[in-house]
Amino acid sequence: MTVFVRVPRGTGVSRVHLRWVRDGEPVFTSAVVDRRGPGGDTWWRAELPAHNPVTRYRFLLGTTTGVRWLTAWGLTAYDVPDVTDFRLVTEPGPPSWARDAVIYQIFPDRYGRSSAADLRETPDWALRARWDDPVVPGPDATRVLYGGDLDGIARRLDHVTALGADTIYLTPFFPARSNHRYDAAGFDRVDPLLGGDRALERLAGAARERGVRLIGDLTTNHTGDAHPWFASRPDFYYRNADGSFVSWLDVPTLPKLNWASDDLRREFQGIVRRWLAEPYDLSGWRIDVANMTARFGADDWNHEVAALLRQAVRDARPDGLLIAEHNHDATDDLDRDGWHGTMNYAGFTRPVWCWLRAETVPFDGFLGQPEDLPLLGADSLVATMNAFAAQMSWRSWESSWSLLGSHDTARIRTVVGDADRQHAAAGLLFTLPGTPMVFAGDELGLTGGGNESARAPMPWDQPWDTATLQRYRDLIALRRSSPALRRGGLRWVHADADTLVYLRESVDQGVLVHVRRSAGQPTRLTGLAPDTTLENLYGGAEPLHIGSDGSTVIDGYGPAVQVWALP
Repeated sequence: MTVFVRVPRGTGVSRVHLRWVRDGEPVFTSAVVDRRGPGGDTWWRAELPAHNPVTRYRFLLGTTTGVRWLTAWGLTAYDVPDVTDFRLVTEPGPPSWARDAVIYQIFPDRYGRSSAADLRETPDWALRARWDDPVVPGPDATRVLYGGDLDGIARRLDHVTALGADTIYLTPFFPARSNHRYDAAGFDRVDPLLGGDRALERLAGAARERGVRLIGDLTTNHTGDAHPWFASRPDFYYRNADGSFVSWLDVPTLPKLNWASDDLRREFQGIVRRWLAEPYDLSGWRIDVANMTARFGADDWNHEVAALLRQAVRDARPDGLLIAEHNHDATDDLDRDGWHGTMNYAGFTRPVWCWLRAETVPFDGFLGQPEDLPLLGADSLVATMNAFAAQMSWRSWESSWSLLGSHDTARIRTVVGDADRQHAAAGLLFTLPGTPMVFAGDELGLTGGGNESARAPMPWDQPWDTATLQRYRDLIALRRSSPALRRGGLRWVHADADTLVYLRESVDQGVLVHVRRSAGQPTRLTGLAPDTTLENLYGGAEPLHIGSDGSTVIDGYGPAVQVWALP
């Protein structure tokens, strides 16, 4: 494979060497000048053999001020570990459609309700609520049913398409004894409370007519204790020394699966394949608690199981997607033949929250972490994102889901405190690398300080924050129209306490993105293409004029999101 290094003008680089690792041993190759760009940048070229399934590589630069390493971590004058190397991965990549997707997450009990919901009996474990009843956190919260179902989702698909999303991620639709359904009582049918198998068929057909894909949610770490396996196949589960069953986070109703069983592996392969096939036609799976799946004590078959599930996806549909839930560091579990990407809580959600959080927030920590969520500058956001991105391939970073929140977190509006800060957060969501995921209701400005209160039903018959909705629609439309935002690279240009500026560039287009969390002093930028004018694509600012020295100044208004097109 041919690899390139783009060296900005005036950096004094006269030599470039490619260092790649073959069978564990570093090998050096000298790069040559390929071309010079119109702005004075020099492109160096080298050939990289794809010898191992994952080939790590970096560049050594000879400059007028000494040598520098260029890795995925960035440019350093000191040695950094190989874990920060760029990565060439030869395993089949994610499906091409996933790079362009906008994901819309739906919690089925809280999105839309059909008239058939009134005819269904309330199960013995459940408590009924009216659609407009407030969500009340507490020990009974997971028992409360609002009656949302799959036909109710189908009735409201036009809202999804009007937003601009093209892929729906459904949290579990299997039968269970909770409203979240992560305590599966079977994987062989759709919960009758959601309308059963035929309702999923109808939803799949309605989505297909609109060009919308469906992603399912599969729990591979545990089941509920009402699952038939728990009685008929106790060998599918781990036991403690005293004979009791091991459970997820010591929740006794969620016994942990033991993937040492070949029969269990065959069962899950069949489950994965069945729901990806007609008539349901799911386009992939999000795997719940993927980080803990097949891991217990000295046992660790996680990578083996991820590969097995990915092969099952590939068998059913070669363009299927497999995403892992992982709410901290997922880097060691990617770039293999398993998960295509992760839900990027650690590398996207948390740094965005830390930069844009309100002065006070009605919750503690982040996804179980003790201590308050810190308030940090944009420079810390860049450092955090770089730290995680440097330890995975670019394609894993692009394929991972960027999210501002989910059914497991507080709502982004509650985190940031107001509509303008949420606009800044949405600007990052739709202009940075990664596949954007919107939790249904965020686009309406819904609030909630914890996962239960954040799961309020969609307020179809109540007033909406239409300004926020329009901002989401416009940002999604911008992303869809921009090759650079969907498939371009990333160059950080400027980061201080309140301001973040970066470039997204592809072969066909380049854009400059400016995001501020609050008003302040104007921002002076340098190193841009001289004597050019950038036309505004989003935000309403005037054209941006770049001087002969490659500098410009952006006004200090904020919070704000502005996007300009490079000439």
